[in-house]
Amino acid sequence: QVHLVESGGGLVQAGGSLRLSCAASRSISSINARGWYRQAPGKQRELVAQYTSAGVTNYADSVKGRSTMSRDDATRTVYLHLNNLKPEDTAVYYCYADLMGYRYWGQGTQVTVSS
Repeated sequence: QVHLVESGGGLVQAGGSLRLSCAASRSISSINARGWYRQAPGKQRELVAQYTSAGVTNYADSVKGRSTMSRDDATRTVYLHLNNLKPEDTAVYYCYADLMGYRYWGQGTQVTVSS
């Protein structure tokens, strides 16, 4: 099993930046893939960014050029850097980790962008 804890969300003005963190309870090297989804009120959960099992990093078109994923294996943490935030980025952001065919989710962190 993997326990994921997100942090870093908050209220920010449009044009601002945030860094979301997702700390895992076990070594990142044992995890096949990690990434971030978000869900806005009344909308389906959508993929924001991901490290795939093939070592590829993908970003949704909606955040491409404004978002960067990074990782710190020493602290088992994956980060999502969000820049030039827009009101439409307002959502609950969830990190996930795939391990042995099962997807684990964090509890989510709220990001609110004011115009």
